[in-house]
Amino acid sequence: MYSEKIMTHFHNPYNVGEIENADGVGQAGNPETGDLMRMYINVTDGRITEAKHQTFGNAIAIAVSSITSIMITGKTIDEATAITKEDVSDALDGIPEDKMTCSNMAPDAIAAAVSDYQNKNSK
Repeated sequence: MYSEKIMTHFHNPYNVGEIENADGVGQAGNPETGDLMRMYINVTDGRITEAKHQTFGNAIAIAVSSITSIMITGKTIDEATAITKEDVSDALDGIPEDKMTCSNMAPDAIAAAVSDYQNKNSK
């Protein structure tokens, strides 16, 4: 059984979509297993000011993307990249152990989006 928070974020996910000309875009997951998360971020003065996601997968994958987009908005780059799969699980009031691989996508997608942002801004 999934928590009420998981079901809320699955049925009505927040921040769905693409940010045109995003400062950073990161992708995580495995398209072969059906779970894929793409995270878009905009950054101002080292702080994530906007986050959106496009997610393909099960209820947990969608809920994880939704809550993660909320969790990183307003955070500094360092704070966002410090978020762990356990933080995501806790924010959703627990993810069943057999579905924790979905929560692994969140830190990976954040790290990839931040890396993309940093690469674009190091030139």
